[in-house]
Amino acid sequence: MRLFLLCAVAVIAGIAQAQETAGSVAAPSPQMGFRETYTLSDDLEVPSFPSKAWWRRHFQPEVPRVELRPPVRHADYVADAKLELSLKHYIELVLANNTDIELSRLNVEQPKNAITRAAAIFDPLLITRFAATRANSATTDVLAGAASLSQLNQPWSANYQQTISTGAQITAGFTGSKSSTNSQFQTFNPAYTSNLNFNFNQPLLRGRGKSITMLPISLARSRLRVGELDFADNVLRLLAAAETAYWNVIEARENLKVQEKALQLADVSLKRAQRELDLGAISELEIFQPKAVYANAEIFVTQARYRLAQTEDQLRRQMGADLDPEIRKLPVVLTETVAVPDDRTEYDKEALIQKAMIMRPNLRSDMQSLDVADLQLRQAKNSLLPNLVLGGGYTTTGRGGVFFPRTNVLATGPVQPIPGGIGDAFDQMFGFGFPTYNFSLTLTLPLRDRRAAADLADAAIGRKREMLNLRNDQQTARLEVLNGINQVENSRAAVRLAQIARDLAQNRVDADQKRYDLGTITIFFLLDSQNALTQAESRLVTESVNYRRALLQLMQRTGELLEERGVVLP
Repeated sequence: MRLFLLCAVAVIAGIAQAQETAGSVAAPSPQMGFRETYTLSDDLEVPSFPSKAWWRRHFQPEVPRVELRPPVRHADYVADAKLELSLKHYIELVLANNTDIELSRLNVEQPKNAITRAAAIFDPLLITRFAATRANSATTDVLAGAASLSQLNQPWSANYQQTISTGAQITAGFTGSKSSTNSQFQTFNPAYTSNLNFNFNQPLLRGRGKSITMLPISLARSRLRVGELDFADNVLRLLAAAETAYWNVIEARENLKVQEKALQLADVSLKRAQRELDLGAISELEIFQPKAVYANAEIFVTQARYRLAQTEDQLRRQMGADLDPEIRKLPVVLTETVAVPDDRTEYDKEALIQKAMIMRPNLRSDMQSLDVADLQLRQAKNSLLPNLVLGGGYTTTGRGGVFFPRTNVLATGPVQPIPGGIGDAFDQMFGFGFPTYNFSLTLTLPLRDRRAAADLADAAIGRKREMLNLRNDQQTARLEVLNGINQVENSRAAVRLAQIARDLAQNRVDADQKRYDLGTITIFFLLDSQNALTQAESRLVTESVNYRRALLQLMQRTGELLEERGVVLP
């Protein structure tokens, strides 16, 4: 009786602990990079028996609906039949509608489901069984109790299985049976038997303890963190590409303005040359150059317009505007300018490199992958241990039914039966008068375990590979930050020089215009200086946009782009 109570308490405690483990996973070691308690219900709804949701899930399963939502929030930025976007608003639309970001986001969902799958080892299992067998057979001796023996057996059973966090497997079960026969020698007819049993198997070496049984969940959680950091790295890349598309449109727009201004200058020069030709001030041979310059200016304007249209289409794709038939027809107006920057920041190279080592998601992902490798190494090491299992069990039995007292087995006279039934079997079973105890100790000793040894060697190789990957990425990050700083400083100098060249070109045009008005030079020199001014203005636009691209690339390489743009990933 005392042993039964101890076993019952152990089963109840194990079930409660297993249910708590299945709902909440203990936090891993601090070196894994996160400490919070992870609740399975936060990611995947797993109903438990006997809730209504459980019945619906298993007996009325619904096919999950997979739908794509339309692009959102574009209408918020429509004004006067135009899509007006600042850089901030454009980034908001990219984060809300970019297809590549949504695809990358899905890569985080499966690792979340893997945590739920890993916790399935603690899911309880209930197994019930009922059977009925009717057997009729001819007898060959008088001891059979009937000329034609008829027997009915109806066994039933219910078993509850559970694995708890210590690695122990606990089984609590009930078995019973009803048998009836036409044999006149049967003492109980119908006869009822019942058994209540408790069994456990606790690993003592391999697979022992919470730290080992929770390893699959810890691995799944660490892989989820890797997936989240990889998602952040993808968002960082995609956001940089999207912002580059924004500045491409700005560059194309400003270059179009430069070419349109050049076309206006060519038009003015052509008209003046035509008037001079009409007045006989110049010969017909001198009119061809202004016409050629004007024709080339028209070509450049046309090319600039197509270039602008092409970059705008790429911009619409980045923010999902191409998916809406109404939005994609609207002209795009970007409010950012290419004003010449007045930035004289002196960059601390080592400080930016250290910032990159801390903030870059790909480096943080590499560090998290080291935790995964450590857990796999620990798992492989545990597999090398001998398998020593302590087992035990307790069973109590009962018997009941209609009793036919017989003092002489050969007596054929009528016997007065004593009424009884299954209740007698239960009373006897819970009276614990017929207990059965068992204990066992099973040792499985691998005399030569090549598989486990190879797994351990692979785990060690995997950890070294992750360490080398981290070192390689750190070296690459350092070089990229240094190159980014040099590119920003070079681009800043290029902007300053392009501005000086543009001012000089403007002064030359003004001087040549005066000289042309005085008749000291021909129109050839004026047109040449105007062409030089157009090229200088176009170069200034390009270098100004390149400077912003260089700043963008530096923020990407230091990992601070998301923070600078106010992007918070869930």
